[in-house]
Amino acid sequence: MAQRAVWLVRHEPGTPVCGTVRFSRRFPTVEKRAKVFNGASYVPIPEDGPFLKALLFELRLLDNDKVFVESRDSCSRINKTSVYGLSVGGEELWPVVAFLKNGMIYACVPLVEQTLSPRPALISISGISQGLEFLFGMQDFLYSSQKNDTELNTKLSQLPDLLLQACPFGTLLDANLQNSLDNIGFASVTQPQKQPAWKAGTYKGKPQISISITEKVKSMQYDKQDIADTWQVVGTVTCKCDLEGIMPNVTISLNLPTNGSPLQDILVHPCVTSLDSAILTSSSLDTMDDSAFSGPYKFPFTPPLESFSLCYYTSQVPVPPILGFYQMKEEEVQLKILVNLKLHESVKNNFEFCEAHIPFFNRGPITHLECKVSFGQLEVFREKSLLVWIIGQKFPKSMEISLSGTVTFGVKGHNKQPFDQICIGSTAYVKLHFRILDYTLTGCYADQHSVQVFASGKPKISTNRKLISSDYYIWNSKAPAPVTYISLLP
Repeated sequence: MAQRAVWLVRHEPGTPVCGTVRFSRRFPTVEKRAKVFNGASYVPIPEDGPFLKALLFELRLLDNDKVFVESRDSCSRINKTSVYGLSVGGEELWPVVAFLKNGMIYACVPLVEQTLSPRPALISISGISQGLEFLFGMQDFLYSSQKNDTELNTKLSQLPDLLLQACPFGTLLDANLQNSLDNIGFASVTQPQKQPAWKAGTYKGKPQISISITEKVKSMQYDKQDIADTWQVVGTVTCKCDLEGIMPNVTISLNLPTNGSPLQDILVHPCVTSLDSAILTSSSLDTMDDSAFSGPYKFPFTPPLESFSLCYYTSQVPVPPILGFYQMKEEEVQLKILVNLKLHESVKNNFEFCEAHIPFFNRGPITHLECKVSFGQLEVFREKSLLVWIIGQKFPKSMEISLSGTVTFGVKGHNKQPFDQICIGSTAYVKLHFRILDYTLTGCYADQHSVQVFASGKPKISTNRKLISSDYYIWNSKAPAPVTYISLLP
């Protein structure tokens, strides 16, 4: 796992080149290894000028880049990752990991320890995930507490020395560059305990541990007998451990209530030292298994210095938190709509916010509206052809609310109203946006009293959890809709 080169490029729209290379670093020893591993498929690292031009072209960041280019813009080249191939000097440099954040493009070329023809699967290239971690670490370093360009320039000038410690010979040892900065000038031999290669520094200060559980729920609801509604919960447990010592050990337990939904498909951070076999084998594919492991889920680990995702999981909860239906049909020159939403009785009725967005695509602006809501407020964005139903922080005691009325549209303008290739005719949806604090749909929680810490000092332990909607759609039951799953039952 190593990097051949890394770049930081400032995106500058309106300038002749549209960008400037603010920092670049090549690792000659890694480049020699790439030449051996890649063989005939080897493509050398270009100079900064050609690389910059190829990168901006591939990311569609050139000012005059309005022409369709089949090699880049065709349907077969839809990019769902941050990995690209750059055309440089008649050859393609691949893989290039790159993303744009805060006006800065972060890019690197991981070492691929095999031939590139045919292209290996991304999941088999370990340098890609390491490259992303490296770039995110540089991003955190540059923009943490950074207030102006002077501070940014100062941090950019520190990068050459920092990479000697954090990424020697292109191999990442510590993605926390601030930690490397704090340790420059201190010899590791002064440490009473052997310092691991992946952890170049130690924390000094008040011990504390923060544990955050975030669950995102997705749903596709149709209100049709021949199509099954679908929903999915994906959870992330994020930790930040500020503990003194070189190798502190921590054990965190995730617990479920009696009626909680078991956690499945659990993926853990590499710092986790051991796992119960029941955790490893709990899979959502075992739909016929009634003996799913329901915890407690214990994760012993040696924490890195930075904030990290301890684990990810999925869960098959029995019902979606909000069940609804949407009916929309055209009557002469207007649309008649009906929306009904019901909060499940088991869900905490205390939202940070809850809204239902009702967009109308491929139509003109809203000219007339007659709507009645049983609860909440309705906002109209006429030019955007959008209704926003602000439900607020609580559902009424009945747990059920409705919206009904008619909408009339004007003449469709040119490129002014929202367009969608799926929502043609009566195909339409309501999208829910909500967040509930101190709650998870599975019931999963981290018990502060069960956290075990083997380090000097007694840390302050804080926990929080929240449920967030993500791609939560309710489709018009009076028209066709995209289907994610068709029931096989008669």
